Amino acid sequence: MYEFLDYQAQDVMTRDPVTVSPNATLTELEQIFESHDFNSLPVIDDNGNIQGIVTKLDLLRAFEFDDEHTFPPYQEIMKRRVRSVMSREVRYVFPRTRLPRVLTRLLDTGSKSLPVLDDERLVGIVAREDVMRGLRQAVDGQKATDDESTL
Repeated sequence: MYEFLDYQAQDVMTRDPVTVSPNATLTELEQIFESHDFNSLPVIDDNGNIQGIVTKLDLLRAFEFDDEHTFPPYQEIMKRRVRSVMSREVRYVFPRTRLPRVLTRLLDTGSKSLPVLDDERLVGIVAREDVMRGLRQAVDGQKATDDESTL
């Protein structure tokens, strides 16, 4: 079990995760959410730098009722851009963040996943399931990979 202490985010993260552009429409965002069983997506600019995070809840918030509409104008709202609903505050970890710290960060934030950043560039996503897999592997006595070339 002590092997878990040696695991890092890069050992269990998903590389090349699905992302969305800040310029994508909410229609495009909804299609990505429907195609994949994700709760959130990193929002990435053309240079691969993270701009924010967008969740299914952010998408739903776009339809919040207000005094002007008895029913939100669906077609109009779906033309809006992701940048209008995304969160610019990004909680993240680094590739070499130890898995116990990743676990603590997931618990503290209540997040289902965290982007893995090398500087401001997205290199992966680490989800609750990834941490559980790392725990299982540690219990089975598997060593964390220490291959720097995988980045």
